[in-house]
Amino acid sequence: MPLWLEVIVRTLCAVVVLFFLTKLLGKRQVSQLSLFEYITGITIGSLAAYISMDTETNWYLGLIALAVWVSVSLGTELLQIKSKKARDFMDFKSAVLVKDGKILEENLKKERLSSDELMAELRKKDVFRLADVEFAIMESSGSINVLLKKENQPLTAKDLGIIVPQQKEPLAVIMDGEVLDEPLDNLGQTRGWLQGKLELMGLNTEDVFLGQVDSYGDLTVDLYADKIKVPELQEKPQLYATLKKAEADMEMFSLSTQNKEAKQMYEDASKQLLEMVQTLKPYLQG
Repeated sequence: MPLWLEVIVRTLCAVVVLFFLTKLLGKRQVSQLSLFEYITGITIGSLAAYISMDTETNWYLGLIALAVWVSVSLGTELLQIKSKKARDFMDFKSAVLVKDGKILEENLKKERLSSDELMAELRKKDVFRLADVEFAIMESSGSINVLLKKENQPLTAKDLGIIVPQQKEPLAVIMDGEVLDEPLDNLGQTRGWLQGKLELMGLNTEDVFLGQVDSYGDLTVDLYADKIKVPELQEKPQLYATLKKAEADMEMFSLSTQNKEAKQMYEDASKQLLEMVQTLKPYLQG
């Protein structure tokens, strides 16, 4: 076999083996790496290059070395999962850099960070004022997470006493102009329901590049034709307006009648409708 062809074959083999071994190691190998995973990644890359280019040695020896490194890496991950002592020994420990708006200089020195570098990391988190910070912690991966003081945190629906309906992951029901049946089944809907939604928008399935259904049952679409504006469905706003009108009518009837029983009936109906409107408001105006 010519040398150039041997290099091609060995490289292709190394790529295939490396792909499957990386899949075996899992997602952590392609995300934030721990110290040991960082070392493993470099070594596996070097071994793959050795398999491709070192034509003077047997290529299967490189595969054996790869298999050993992957086995060690998997064993180390399992050990870290089961033992906190092993995690503390193999990974860096997290360190508090800022507490109650004050920099902990000793911890900053241990992590070999300057105040300029710390402030740069805080600005990446949209924090420009040190006094606003409750905690800033450097994680074992080297990233810095920030917790603002309570008075500097954005208001949430819970702070305002607003009941927000539970959110679910939007599911893609149309992709590349094709209907996906499995997500529709998970939503408890049919192709007929989807077609009805598209007809209200004046669209066909073939017009849609991507269509998603959210936790409220609303369909949003991205069209192949980017310049076409998709009309918004008005079903929920119309229903909300109708309920509000009915509640107002019941209140007006209770004020206009002189019959005590009828007045009480209209007042009760008005209260019930008001409670219903308040409960459904997050769904109908979300």
